[in-house]
Amino acid sequence: MTGPTPSTVSGNLGLRLEEPLIFEQGDPAKTGVDLPEPGDRPDRLGGLARSGPIGLPGLSEPEVVRHYTRLSQKNYAIDSGFYPLGSCTMKHNPRLNERMARLPGFADLHPFQPQGTVQGALAVMGALSDWLLGLTGMRAVALSPAAGAHGELCGMQAIRAALDARGEGDRRVVLVPESAHGTNPATAALCGFKVRGVPGDARGRVDLDAFLAALDDGVAAVMITNPNTCGLFETEIIALSQAVHDAGAFVYMDGANFNAIVGRVRVADLGADAMHINIHKTFSTPHGGGGPGAGPTVLSAALAPFAPLPHVVAEGEGEGDDGGWRLVEHAEGDMRPFGRMKGFHGQFGVLVRALSYMMSMGKDGLRQASGDAVLNANYLLASLGDGLTPSFEGPCMHEALFDDRFLKGTGVSTLDFAKALIDEGFHPMTMYFPLVVHGAMLMEPTETESKASLDAFCETVLALAEKARAGETAVFTEAPRHTPRRRLDETRAARQPVLRWAPPASARAAE
Repeated sequence: MTGPTPSTVSGNLGLRLEEPLIFEQGDPAKTGVDLPEPGDRPDRLGGLARSGPIGLPGLSEPEVVRHYTRLSQKNYAIDSGFYPLGSCTMKHNPRLNERMARLPGFADLHPFQPQGTVQGALAVMGALSDWLLGLTGMRAVALSPAAGAHGELCGMQAIRAALDARGEGDRRVVLVPESAHGTNPATAALCGFKVRGVPGDARGRVDLDAFLAALDDGVAAVMITNPNTCGLFETEIIALSQAVHDAGAFVYMDGANFNAIVGRVRVADLGADAMHINIHKTFSTPHGGGGPGAGPTVLSAALAPFAPLPHVVAEGEGEGDDGGWRLVEHAEGDMRPFGRMKGFHGQFGVLVRALSYMMSMGKDGLRQASGDAVLNANYLLASLGDGLTPSFEGPCMHEALFDDRFLKGTGVSTLDFAKALIDEGFHPMTMYFPLVVHGAMLMEPTETESKASLDAFCETVLALAEKARAGETAVFTEAPRHTPRRRLDETRAARQPVLRWAPPASARAAE
């Protein structure tokens, strides 16, 4: 559905320019470069020579630059405004870390270079490993997982290898609380485990009695998210971990929300045996739109021997010998690696950004950042608590969770409310997640937002809530009205997606 019909001759509205698809522009005979004629060459295509045009748009360099610049100006981004997505940690990332990742000595490396020529890169990996182990209190770390869910896979594979090594391969049940991240049960199933759900209590946390009742000698592990997807700290985590260990099982702690506890809680002290860390969220890398990411996984002493290869060690480690760094590509000593997670050595640019962030912040700065993230979330909870309906009593951690009870009887849905926020110039909060809360609205302000930006957001949200209660339903059901495009038929888009552009004539013929 298009926006309101412009009243201008061009169809543009000031700086809001109508932008056709790149395939609808240009001329196939036009190109931005001059290429020499190929000359006479033998045909080696075996009868597969192209019989029609390649289908790429022909544009000059200025036309290409303008097209993608205009598209970028239609996107909301963390550099243009507040991004309160819950469970996503969409925060400002210092440009210093981008600059470090772009240094030629890091950006121009090739994964097949001899190790003697990449000592600086290996030193970065070694230093990052030390930071992650120091912050978590764990014994080993795998840097190779490419993202959070990949890190989950790494930790659960290590758990499976440890169980098999001690002759308990028949343990194939994984307990997953309903307040855990949605990828947790998928990861457990992918590793060949059977998932058994555990309900939450009225406080939004794991029901410990139900958990203990589900724990038996067939359980391999529990996958618990802490802080959980309701934005709450699992206050009984130590008792839960002790019960799991007493039963001979392992504790996998999802670290996607590590941003809330960095420098304040060592996960080893909570009884965790494995945890992935979304360093692209917690330690600086712009990660919207699917990447880039990295999910290093830290392991306890019980799982350390089963860590995947490769990993970095200092040459002459323990001998007082400064012999540089090397990658361990094959098992040594008591190592019993379950395998490799991916080719090469992880998302190296993300590793550089993370270490740059850690070194520039320092341990005290990381501790302050996590504290500010929790403070900002509780400021939202307190500021919006009278106009909206908080889902649970008491303070939260890094994200504040509300539900749609304040909209009851107004004819306005959670989705409508979020669309109205777009008209006000704000990116919506996370909607309908976590699934355990009906009509959920999850807000994560992060540590990088000022009080002024939070106040502006809260003022707008409260004003919209009042409009909904006053019966101004059209403000919400017709939103967004001020965007380049109006509300889509999201159900149809999900069920009948159009994934490829086709020329108008071809489209008509297809109908």
